[in-house]
Amino acid sequence: MDALPTIVWHLDDPVADPALVPLYFVAKKAAEHVTVVLSGEGADEFFGGYTIYREPLSLAGVQGLPECVQKGLRAVSRVIPEGVRGKSFLERGTTPIEARYYGNARMFTEEEKAELMRRYDPAVRYTDVTAPVYAEAAALDDVTTMQYVDLYTWLRGDILVKADRMSMAHSLELRVPFLDKEVFDVAATIPVDLKLPPHGTDTKYAMRQALRDVVPPAIVNRKKLGFPTPTRVWLRAEMYDWAHDILSRSGAGDLLDLGYARGLLEAHKRGEADHSRKVWTVLVFCIWHAIFVERSLDPGITRAQSALLTKPVVGSMVA
Repeated sequence: MDALPTIVWHLDDPVADPALVPLYFVAKKAAEHVTVVLSGEGADEFFGGYTIYREPLSLAGVQGLPECVQKGLRAVSRVIPEGVRGKSFLERGTTPIEARYYGNARMFTEEEKAELMRRYDPAVRYTDVTAPVYAEAAALDDVTTMQYVDLYTWLRGDILVKADRMSMAHSLELRVPFLDKEVFDVAATIPVDLKLPPHGTDTKYAMRQALRDVVPPAIVNRKKLGFPTPTRVWLRAEMYDWAHDILSRSGAGDLLDLGYARGLLEAHKRGEADHSRKVWTVLVFCIWHAIFVERSLDPGITRAQSALLTKPVVGSMVA
């Protein structure tokens, strides 16, 4: 809670990825010992590391059915109550990939955005970002298409931004060897069934096999794990009052219905639903707004730090 304004100041943009928090502190600890670090950004997008990439394999049976049958199954999915097993499977299986997959960054439905945003414009949609990318990937299979979408949205709009900004917050140079062009050229030749074998739950299979004699088995065989941050728990406990206070006092109320956001927070605290990502997204925006628009929040950055950290960095990853 104390560090988040500083983290948001270093970001410049209101990126609402909770993994920013542990990444900030890992970079801080690393900077006590070294000046340059290696990181693994790009490996999941290049080599098929996200478990969601297995979705087209699991949905193939439904998507291979005639359109008239899919239409009927889609109607059935609409009448199945929320939370009932099979509803999500039928919905996803009868929805084209370009309408179904948009990466990790879409937190609110259009209906929810209409309630949250004071100036909601239904003509502005997430597909404005994804449609051109899907057009470029038209000739690719569904799994490779998902990788392509992530490369041009999630990787460069979130993953690389947070890695670059959180490391440079501590004057730590971060290098990403998986994003070398030669690595990409190799990854582009690997067929889907060697990235994600049809049977089983493996991800990054070819990469794991290539590294089997290089790194310990416990690492090679470890299941995919992101950088989990327990915002779900925090917002029901020690962060609840802090979050409620921000959503009550924020000057962003002319842009967002903060009463609606507080309702999400309160429902989350009662355990009615997991609204943690939605609430966190609004909180980060409110903190960003307070620092850069209202100028009512001190991020704790000294003038000397600001001058040092805003200098151009030679070889900066995002640049």
